[in-house]
Amino acid sequence: MTTRRKFLRLSALAAAAGCTLRAPRAFADEGHLIYGVQLFMVRRQAVKDLAGILKAIHQIGYTQIELYPIVYNHPAAELRRIVADAGLGAVSGHFDYDGFETKVSYARELGLKYMVCPMLPRAQWNSVEGFEEAARKFNQWGKLAKDSGLTFAFHNHDYEFKPQGSTTGFEVLMKNTDPALVKLEFDMYWLTQAGQNPLEMLKRHAARVRLIHLKDRLPNVPISYTPDPDADHFIELGKGTIDWPAILNQAKRQGIRYAFVDQDETAIPVLDSLKESYSYIRKLNI
Repeated sequence: MTTRRKFLRLSALAAAAGCTLRAPRAFADEGHLIYGVQLFMVRRQAVKDLAGILKAIHQIGYTQIELYPIVYNHPAAELRRIVADAGLGAVSGHFDYDGFETKVSYARELGLKYMVCPMLPRAQWNSVEGFEEAARKFNQWGKLAKDSGLTFAFHNHDYEFKPQGSTTGFEVLMKNTDPALVKLEFDMYWLTQAGQNPLEMLKRHAARVRLIHLKDRLPNVPISYTPDPDADHFIELGKGTIDWPAILNQAKRQGIRYAFVDQDETAIPVLDSLKESYSYIRKLNI
């Protein structure tokens, strides 16, 4: 099984990407959140037929994608054309921790609004010093991004909430980063998986949260502090235990615009999974 954690540790894909595109006129224009798909969810399909999988995502009803390093082998103009031809928009992209600063100019060239760091190197997960080093880099990257007209954000998992003495890695990051430079992309599943209340976390960090990730969580499963396969209790939206109406309404009240479905693994074909989650989103009408 190829999980995001394995992919991030093993991948050496280079180049950066983004997209100048914006969401097509659709569901979002009716005052709803703008819903998209993080490309990691369709990574297996994207490496084989990027244009085809993007068109399939659009046909389901999603209007945005969030880019991921698997597509950064495409030249900028080509990537923009592929996304546009699929009828999709892209305002955000994930960029690897190692070499993040080298991607800023390319992201600016492509017109991305958000540059997101999806994960720290595993060697930094288990010490305060590791998170302090990440905080220093986040401040630097945040300034580089801001100076280029972009916004830097960090995507959480569960390891940030592992107790580190009297604190946690997440608390270290929040204490040592500039709120004006370092924003958050909250993954509601991983907050829950780490034993956090995602709704309360969303409220508490309203000044920083700019983007959210969506996937549901099976009932009666243990929490974790390491995002390895035994922490994967994923299910389509509306089939698990997370209170999506409360979370999505709160996100909307806070001015968050973009929400990306990001179910790392699916028990059913990935497009069927995306259809089920989108059907649930439409029923909520948020």
